[in-house]
Amino acid sequence: MSEESSTLADIPGLVRIENAGKEELTAHCMELTHAVYPHHQVYGQYCTIHEYVDCPPEQAYDYLRQGHHLEEWTCSLRDFAPSGTPGLWVGHDRLEDDTRIYCEVRANPEAMTVDYHCSWDQGEKLWMIYLMRVVPARLVLDKPGSVITWTNCRHPYYDDNPHPDLAPRPDRPWVGDYWDLFYAGHTVEMHNLKAILEHRHRNGLPVSAAPARAVER
Repeated sequence: MSEESSTLADIPGLVRIENAGKEELTAHCMELTHAVYPHHQVYGQYCTIHEYVDCPPEQAYDYLRQGHHLEEWTCSLRDFAPSGTPGLWVGHDRLEDDTRIYCEVRANPEAMTVDYHCSWDQGEKLWMIYLMRVVPARLVLDKPGSVITWTNCRHPYYDDNPHPDLAPRPDRPWVGDYWDLFYAGHTVEMHNLKAILEHRHRNGLPVSAAPARAVER
């Protein structure tokens, strides 16, 4: 047994070909595979969606990294303007009346990742993190275009508003109240994103729209 295997053998709960064998490993995977999954099991802690988009990955990334485009493809984020803090913008989430949303865009051109750091009501702690990545479809599907992934993690604040005193009214629902609809809502928005990118690309139009106000770092 190698030194590495000996070290791993001390870790409880590992399932590897070395200690389970092919048949046991296959049986274990079959036990974890079901025809139907409860909603909370699939979307309880993390919400990930993905889509193929017939648009070059460089153009898709460039579109996403420019935060003013959130006003185009999201269902309810509108009217972004500078907050007074460099890189931080504030707009309205029309999901609820009079609700402000703060946003900072953090993008990495080499990895083509675009992360939107957001929060309702205040801009001191941006805890609603939307993680997006553009993957060249040629690499993973052997065809032109992009694969876009989008992951959201269930931060504890979704279940417990840390600043109820900042809500525009006492009866305003909290963003976390919508968590069970995140998969459906984000899917609608991903379809919006796909429709916009594909329409502009296929018709020879500039994919990125000129910003009235740039919302990017």
